[in-house]
Amino acid sequence: MTDVQSRLAPGGRTAAGIAFDDEGSGPPVALVHAGVADRRMWSALAATLAGAHRVIRHDVRGVGESLPPTGPWSHHTDLVGLLDELLVTRAHVVGASMGAGIAVEAALARPETVASLVLVAPGGALFDAAPASFRPIWAAEVEALDRGDLDAAVEINLRAWVDGPLRAPDAIDPAVRAFVGRMQREAFELPQWDPEQAPEHELAPPAAARLRELGCPILVVVGDADDPAILAVSERIAAEAPRAHLAVLPGAGHMLSLEQPALFAELLTEFLADVASGGFDGEPTLVPASTGSDLGESAPASSPPPSPPPSASTSADPADPARR
Repeated sequence: MTDVQSRLAPGGRTAAGIAFDDEGSGPPVALVHAGVADRRMWSALAATLAGAHRVIRHDVRGVGESLPPTGPWSHHTDLVGLLDELLVTRAHVVGASMGAGIAVEAALARPETVASLVLVAPGGALFDAAPASFRPIWAAEVEALDRGDLDAAVEINLRAWVDGPLRAPDAIDPAVRAFVGRMQREAFELPQWDPEQAPEHELAPPAAARLRELGCPILVVVGDADDPAILAVSERIAAEAPRAHLAVLPGAGHMLSLEQPALFAELLTEFLADVASGGFDGEPTLVPASTGSDLGESAPASSPPPSPPPSASTSADPADPARR
C-alpha cells in the first residue's frame, strides 16, 4: 500500500475521481471544506464526531487529492454523487465558506438527501453577486500568481480568510495560519485543467435566490471578526430560510472551526442532537444510521495524484466567488 493509499483509508476515490474519507458509524454527516482548505481542515472534528456518526469528507475539485474532471461537472453533483456511491440516502451536511454554498446547492438539487445544514461562515454560491470587498483580494492574488510568487499569494489569502479585516496576523494562533497556508499552497501547486473541455455548471436557478425553498433545519455559524459581507449573507440566510437559526461567535474569524474547535464541535453536536429529537424547532428529523462498510469492496483503489508542477496556479478562477 502506498503512502497516499494509507492516508486516504478508510475512504478512497469515487468512480468520478473524488477523494474522500469515510469513518465511524451512525447517522451520516458530510463535511464540505472551505475554498482555502481541503478535507484535512475537518480532521479533528471528524475524530470527535466519528464516535456517534458516520463522517464523510471529501476534497472538492481543484484542491487536495481529487482528480481533475474529464467533462462537464459541478461541485454539488460531486457531493451528491459521493453520497450515492457510498449508499448514503440521507445525511446532515456541514459546509464552510465555499463549502456552505455547495451544501445548499446539494440541498436544493436533492432535498430528500440533505436532512439538515450547518453553514459555517457561508459564502460561495450563497452570494448573489461578488462582494466589492473581495475584488482587491482576488486582484492581488492573481498578480502574485502571475509573477510566480506563491508565498505572496498564500499570504494574501491568509490575511483575507484567516486574519480577516479586523485583526493583525499576530492575533491568530500561528499553528492555524500555518495549517491553512500549507493547504492553500498545495492547491496553488496543482496543475490546471482546460475549462472548455471540462466546464463547471452551477445550480440553476442559483442558490442565492432560493433560500426560501430550503425546508430542512439550518444552523448558520459566523464569527463577528469575519468580513462584513460574510456576516451580511449569514443574516440573510437566517432571515429567509424557513427553519434557520443564527449563531455569532465573538472574536472568531472566517476559519472559526479551526480557531475555536471545541466550541464549534459543541455547537454542532448539540444541533445534531436537537434536530434528531425535535428540540431544534419541534420537528424531529430521522437520519438512518449507516456504516462505512456499506461501500463494501466497490471503492476504487486510490492512486497517487499527478505530480504538480512547482509553480502552477490553481485550476479555479481566482475571481470566482465560489472559490471561497
